Amino acid sequence: MGENKGVWVYSENKDLAIEMLNKGSELANKLQTKLSALLIGYDVKSRANELISFGADRVIVADDPQLKTFQSDTYLGIVTNLVKEQKPEILLIGSTRRGRELAARLATRLNTGCVPNCNKLSLDEQGRLVTERVVYGGNASATQVFQTKPHIACVLPRTFEKSAPNDKKGEIIDANVSQLEPPKTEIVEVKPIEAAKVKIEEAKVVIVGGRGIEKKEDFQILENLAQVLGGQTGYTRPLAEDRKWFKGDWIGLSGHTIKPELYIGCGIAGVIQHVAGIRESKIIVAINKDSEAPLFEIADYIVVGDLYEIVPALTAALKKLVTS
Repeated sequence: MGENKGVWVYSENKDLAIEMLNKGSELANKLQTKLSALLIGYDVKSRANELISFGADRVIVADDPQLKTFQSDTYLGIVTNLVKEQKPEILLIGSTRRGRELAARLATRLNTGCVPNCNKLSLDEQGRLVTERVVYGGNASATQVFQTKPHIACVLPRTFEKSAPNDKKGEIIDANVSQLEPPKTEIVEVKPIEAAKVKIEEAKVVIVGGRGIEKKEDFQILENLAQVLGGQTGYTRPLAEDRKWFKGDWIGLSGHTIKPELYIGCGIAGVIQHVAGIRESKIIVAINKDSEAPLFEIADYIVVGDLYEIVPALTAALKKLVTS
């Protein structure tokens, strides 16, 4: 059997793939090997040169009408066959819902390790991948070193900065998809959800509401403030899971991890799961009538009081500044 060699990057999220290419290029240079990007889907080959411009030496393309819709079994079969055939040393997979499922099942098939939600990657003296990730709801950081190859790490969005594109040349390889693994499930219906104008991970200002919001319609108070600041609103897990006001995608370790210029938490206690998802925010403002709220411990600015009085007053004051 040949030696494992090469760094591979894959995510169905284009922005996340480009972010990982920057880190992948650094790892590949240290290992003196090539950086490859996987591109899977239908009518996607035209994107290969873009991935090369962001650092990929090679782009392996699996392009087929049957891949238009993501089916985990089919995608898993393609990636498994490619890995067994070409034996990369490191696989960086985007930590999205689909990416985490793919990575975990791939690791099982290959009898190797998989580290989820990584926020730091490096190499030790032996060239093994060293990962770091937040654990215990943000109270600790776990460092793990791979013992078996390939090393599979899931990378969180916005963990690494994108590099600037360049005019480098690279190789585009067509993968053999003549025998796709049939899916074990059938997609009955696909319903698009209403998406925000800007992904909340990319928003510079985020206003987040928690249990202190008494009624769902009161969330408009936060929307008004976000509109003045040119930001977006978000919510904590209890509002989605317990009160069923929203459908998933909360702010926190198990949801969206955000790094805005300004975060304003309204009526949020600040449990460790939520704190882990917002701790990288540049400025954290906490508004809560409970003077002992845990969120105050990491906040840059603390406002003790009723959000129903403070948030509208803040919105009105900011409007005056904007119009004056």
